[in-house]
Amino acid sequence: MGVLLGAARRPGPARRLPQHAAARRGGRVSGPLGRRVAAEAVGTGLLVAVVVGSGIQAAELSRDVGVQLLANSLATVFGLAVLITLLGPVSGAHFNPAVTLTAWFAGRRGGTGPNLREGLAYVLAQLGGAVGGAVLANAMFAEPLVKFSTHDRSAGHLWLGEVVATAGLVLVIFGLERIGRAALAPTAVACYIGAAYWFTSSTSFANPAVTVGRAFTDTFAGIAPTSLAPFIAAQLLGAALGLAAVTLVYGRPARTADVVVPHGEPELASS
Repeated sequence: MGVLLGAARRPGPARRLPQHAAARRGGRVSGPLGRRVAAEAVGTGLLVAVVVGSGIQAAELSRDVGVQLLANSLATVFGLAVLITLLGPVSGAHFNPAVTLTAWFAGRRGGTGPNLREGLAYVLAQLGGAVGGAVLANAMFAEPLVKFSTHDRSAGHLWLGEVVATAGLVLVIFGLERIGRAALAPTAVACYIGAAYWFTSSTSFANPAVTVGRAFTDTFAGIAPTSLAPFIAAQLLGAALGLAAVTLVYGRPARTADVVVPHGEPELASS
């Protein structure tokens, strides 16, 4: 399952909007790295708590697997949309190492993505937040705080599902950026993830950090630690294919002084 991207631009000479003005416009606030990293940790943690917690609740309320998946997917859609809207202006609301790495790779020449140091900090925060979110969900439902999942997900068709889910996520995020519709990201990304729960065989993890976090709970949403490596490899492959699809459909981005943020409005740069 996954979630999201905001291209964290390296500070440049252009004067930026005041933070409160940028926040009102829905754009990214270029705050201190520590604050952005905190937003990534909190956002990823809450996302995993939503995924794991709703899975536990669904399994307790119904024995029907279809009903369980419906409840799990709906909670994820709503929670994801709120988290992107709330934290996007702070960090870009990546919540996903595959998205952060894609943003770094795509923006490394034009300076529109995170630099290597920022990207590494984001990824570490996402991984730590994901584990914390799983532990929090376990605690809320009186489950063992840490109990590694026994839910084996080692199968070729599931890996293919992860490739498709992650490629589609990257296409949605970067495609919205290219067409100037980044403000639609909270709704569009959440809707895509909700759909991918149902049309992919893997139920759309599409996120290495969330995948790692879900290994720490032996509940409905869990994944066995032995299944992690191929799942994450499939997600990274999917991210690369998604970026290739963006280039194929929209071409290479033109270099410009304006910054288009996938989880917010274009940020205005003044000379």
